[in-house]
Amino acid sequence: MSRQVVAVVAEHATAATAVLTAWEHTGGDRIRVHGPIPAWIGRDGVGRASESTARTPAGRWPLTEAFGTEPARTRLPYRLITTSDWWVSDVGSPYYNTPFSGAPGTCPFDEAAGENLGAVGPAYARAVVIGYNRDPVVPGAGSAFFLHVTDGEPTAGCVAIPKPDLEVLLRWLDPAKDPVIEIG
Repeated sequence: MSRQVVAVVAEHATAATAVLTAWEHTGGDRIRVHGPIPAWIGRDGVGRASESTARTPAGRWPLTEAFGTEPARTRLPYRLITTSDWWVSDVGSPYYNTPFSGAPGTCPFDEAAGENLGAVGPAYARAVVIGYNRDPVVPGAGSAFFLHVTDGEPTAGCVAIPKPDLEVLLRWLDPAKDPVIEIG
């Protein structure tokens, strides 16, 4: 059972904004550890995600790894990314919805259908992978969902918050406590 929950609540299914609150479960108690803070979500709102929508996937998903262009203090597995780091969104690729390292122009998937993580800019200074459609991976059901730094706009399906708030969450998240994100 998860003892760390990042709750993301939208006012309605088509909203592009939400409120994020982090909770720790200790024994029978639930303690708020951060938030509530404003968050941007997919410009198509919350619900069933796919490659053809900009919707944030509703549900409960694990938070097991993180990445960024800048170092971070976190207990999650964390990797520094460059322009040779990708998230594969090519539905025909066996690497679909996974990270991949390869120099641009050399990847074994359609790079136009992938996301060059290091080229995104400040939004990926730090990011946590939302474990939606990861196990098992279903091609076309949606890929590349992250909790990342906001640019002040709706996302393509990610959850985005101010950088200082994300830094607090990264320091707090502990794999031993099975952290999850609940989106609804």
